[in-house]
Amino acid sequence: MSTKMRTADTRERILTAACEVIAEIGFEKIRMRMVAEKAGVSTALLHYHFDTREKLFTEAMTHSFANTATDVERDAQTASAAVILARIVRNLLPTDPELHQDWRLWQELWVRALRDETTRTYAVDLYAQLHTWVADAVRRGIASGEFAPTDVDDLCTLVLSLSDGYGIRLMLRDPTVTLDGALTAIWRQVSAALGLPDGMPVE
Repeated sequence: MSTKMRTADTRERILTAACEVIAEIGFEKIRMRMVAEKAGVSTALLHYHFDTREKLFTEAMTHSFANTATDVERDAQTASAAVILARIVRNLLPTDPELHQDWRLWQELWVRALRDETTRTYAVDLYAQLHTWVADAVRRGIASGEFAPTDVDDLCTLVLSLSDGYGIRLMLRDPTVTLDGALTAIWRQVSAALGLPDGMPVE
């Protein structure tokens, strides 16, 4: 394995470990030593890659989002725009253990962003990336004629807002909100705006 590949592998292990530790105990309690032990690297090596907890946290958030986006877009050239958009909607909610972990990271981000200006700016930028992610899928469907024209930015803002709202209730295990109900409610807005059937596409 080349030095470049070893470096990339080490960063991957560190960021994966950071996501797990932050989600488990919260950012305020995290210590770099904990992440190093989880990743199986020395504290010195961890500090070589990430010299502060703040940098590690933001990189972990970016890493988490990038991995989710890559999985969703794995066959974007052959899958229908509706299928891709439905995947995105599902991935905006805590629909499986990995996404549940991602949601715990987002909750840590929200809390820290309220107290720290640098984190607030980062959070706004990350939301812009989410907005673009949804918008690209919608525009792809409109361009191909699969979706009816709509105000893309308004729809994306609505989807993200509904996802946040339902996601929080699901994370709280609110008995009045179910995952199926949340997905149905969000897709109802999507399908109405884009001229699609009410039911979410299945793969």
